Amino acid sequence: MKIKANHTDNLNKMIQPQKKILILIVGLLLLSSCASKKDVLYFNDINLKEQDETVFSDGKIQANDILSIVISSSSPELASIYNTNQPALSTINGYLVTIEGAITLPILGKIKVKDLTLLELENLLVQKLIAENHLSNATVTVRLTNAKFTILGEVKNPGTFTFNEQNISLLQALGYAGDLTINGQRQDVLIIREENNKRTYTTIDLTSKKWFDSPYYYIKPNDVIYVNPNGPKVTTSGYVPNLTNLLAVVSIAITTVILLTK
Repeated sequence: MKIKANHTDNLNKMIQPQKKILILIVGLLLLSSCASKKDVLYFNDINLKEQDETVFSDGKIQANDILSIVISSSSPELASIYNTNQPALSTINGYLVTIEGAITLPILGKIKVKDLTLLELENLLVQKLIAENHLSNATVTVRLTNAKFTILGEVKNPGTFTFNEQNISLLQALGYAGDLTINGQRQDVLIIREENNKRTYTTIDLTSKKWFDSPYYYIKPNDVIYVNPNGPKVTTSGYVPNLTNLLAVVSIAITTVILLTK
């Protein structure tokens, strides 16, 4: 009986360190799969008592944009001839901006529009209609009909989206995609932009208000937004398989020893 008791005591002494190791491993696994509140919340450093004013410039018309142009006046019959969509001059949904940066309108002919804002084009057309005695009290509305952006990565509904607003912020764009998942890296949102045959890249930290002053606060047509996965997501998805597998094997081994010695 004494020998058996000594044997049991020895086993318990051997098992105690193993239990501690198991608890430590489980704790590490739990910690590695958690993200702090600061990693998840947007605009952690914003102070509502301090209001900053930032002026943003409107987007410029570029080649391959499709413009919806509606010309109206107090004489609808006269205005209607300027709204005739002739197949040779327009696309189904509007007027296509050529590689040279121009569109061709009925009666008014070819007009250079590249690098103008929508408002500038509206004013230009009104002035042209009045100066050339087409319409004395013309009103022009211009909209971009094929504006689109793409969101990929850790969002709920990745894909390509179209929008008709003149300006759309990054937050609104993320709203189109259903917002970031809990696994999205909010400090590292990549934006790829192509303008004037140049491609630029930047990363946005959504947990800080600093990007409010960024030229990337408003997205532009054809922007690509990529939300990187955070550390826990990368680990649990198998991108760090060696550490995960090792911890799993060790945990199973220690658990087996404990169960067998009960």
